[in-house]
Amino acid sequence: MNNEITIREAVKGDVPVLRKYEQEVVNAERPMNPAIKESGVIYYDLEALIENPRATILLACDGDKIVATGYALEKAAKDYLDHEAFAYLGFMYTDPDYRGRGLNGKIVDALLDWSKKAGLTEIKLDVYSDNEPAIRAYEKKGFKRHMIEMRLRTEL
Repeated sequence: MNNEITIREAVKGDVPVLRKYEQEVVNAERPMNPAIKESGVIYYDLEALIENPRATILLACDGDKIVATGYALEKAAKDYLDHEAFAYLGFMYTDPDYRGRGLNGKIVDALLDWSKKAGLTEIKLDVYSDNEPAIRAYEKKGFKRHMIEMRLRTEL
């Protein structure tokens, strides 16, 4: 492990590694969401995010190795809100060997900077209510718990 972690934007050549990390996210979230399919799960259209001028995927790298990820995507706000658009953050992943080093915080800071430069002052993300470590990390960055999504699965 190098001590010099750099942050850069993703390019198409990064997609194979990002797909592997995407599956790590799916596997980590599956215990918190029993409705996630057992196989064939794709959360993100990575190529579209990379090409979209109103989105960015940022990577923390140790030399050439991608060790953390996150994206920001501009989304339209509901008509009744006081802002027209917001930045939605997702794909927050850190390689297990690099956890506890503040890399998620560095990615979030860089995504917040990107959002501000894009003129987006409202920032949102989703986190499972059972994921207390992630909730605490986002609260340290100033995020507030806002909405609770409720679900029910009935028998046929």
